[in-house]
Amino acid sequence: MHVVAITGASGAIIGIRLVEELLRSGARTAVVVSDTARAVIRHEVLRDADYATMRALLERRGRAVPGDALREFDPGDLFAPIASGSFHFASITVAPCSMKTLSAVAHGHAEGLINRAVDVALKERRRCVLVPRETPVSEIHLENMLRARRAGADILLPVPAFYHHPRSLDDVVDFIVGRALSLVGIEHALFTQWGDDASH
Repeated sequence: MHVVAITGASGAIIGIRLVEELLRSGARTAVVVSDTARAVIRHEVLRDADYATMRALLERRGRAVPGDALREFDPGDLFAPIASGSFHFASITVAPCSMKTLSAVAHGHAEGLINRAVDVALKERRRCVLVPRETPVSEIHLENMLRARRAGADILLPVPAFYHHPRSLDDVVDFIVGRALSLVGIEHALFTQWGDDASH
């Protein structure tokens, strides 16, 4: 199982697309959406329609959700299986990762399910990817990224590449999602990798 956490920074579509691609790959996927992220999704993705569940959102986007491949947990549910190190999950990706969540990760403040699941991943030495969505960044932000990296988290800045000639915002998002998928060991074809195009 791969876990995707969506926090209240701008760029919720990154986490949503990551869930879509994990499901497309056949991976069992767990999702946690923070309360603030639900408001962001309402504004940025649903355009003022209320967020209900990730399954409903994906179906609204025309994505079929196979069987029991998707599980969603309440952000306050510390009895969820992903809150325990005895429950195995392969990875957790926080996309986007707010500076509040980054700070909590960097300082071991495991309040709430998202922070606790990240804490579990780090202590159990499982793959943990943080996608910090803030710019410019302060010295505090940079120090927190370094602390999280030293603790074992991968820091994936949502920075677009241009060598694959993106033509839309979707292409930019897919590049970032593709990099996240690569970090958690999922093959994808979201963009042409450098060297695969004969024109390079």
